[in-house]
Amino acid sequence: MPFSTSALIRATAMALVITGAAVALPGCAVSVPPGVQPVSNFDASKYMGTWYELARLDHRFEKGLTQVTATYSLNSDGSVTVLNRGYDAAKQKWREAEGKAHFLGQADKAALKVSFFGPFYGGYNVVSLDDQYHTALVIGSSPDYMWILSRSKTIPETQRQALLEKAQTLGIDLAQVIRVEQ
Repeated sequence: MPFSTSALIRATAMALVITGAAVALPGCAVSVPPGVQPVSNFDASKYMGTWYELARLDHRFEKGLTQVTATYSLNSDGSVTVLNRGYDAAKQKWREAEGKAHFLGQADKAALKVSFFGPFYGGYNVVSLDDQYHTALVIGSSPDYMWILSRSKTIPETQRQALLEKAQTLGIDLAQVIRVEQ
């Protein structure tokens, strides 16, 4: 018995929805990239507060931004509120994005997933952190995402170079890293 046109359209639409869900849902899962080792004995309460972005791999969501900061606040449920802020000189205005992060496992391991856009998460792995929680190297879900953060607007060049060398050992293409004007 032949299908009616409306039945065929409904069946095709349902197949597209199922296929789309099968493709999209695995993209929501976040894991630590191979070869990346997040910091152990991480103290989330010491990490909270404002960090200055000193270097990054540029992406469309930060393109052209300077004076970028990330402010982290620990919530009572163990999640972290993230407020990213940067100045867009081309539009002569500040841009902000608020998100939420969750630890991938125990809170003493600096492996998190963060979302600024609904159910879509990206990785946030602190892979280098000094004892005073003054500088940090963060790698995302892949070596396509990297940030050098500091509690101050500048750090000694030797310290910056050491963080870049660590990033390079994790697969970061240093030719693509930009300094962020503070």
